[in-house]
Amino acid sequence: MTRPIDSRQLLAFVAVVRCQSFTKAAQQLHLTQSAISHSMRALETDLGCRLLERRGRRLELTETGAHFLQRAEVILREMEQARQFLDTPATQHSPLSAA
Repeated sequence: MTRPIDSRQLLAFVAVVRCQSFTKAAQQLHLTQSAISHSMRALETDLGCRLLERRGRRLELTETGAHFLQRAEVILREMEQARQFLDTPATQHSPLSAA
């Protein structure tokens, strides 16, 4: 079984694409630009493909990156919906038991 994709890397990837800037994505996520760059390199290495093409100051999605963006947005939306479900007062929460 393959390892799941790191959700922090997904967040960083989507932020970089939306902001069209590593620096602006870093500011949005309250991280350093270096942390965002490292995260993108690690994600591309983990996936074994390029997601972004850096052309000077411009960023362009590769074809694979465009497809991955759609999946990443769905995954992040699902994660947010799961959190919202658990945060609703109507949700029955069972306490964690100390084993």
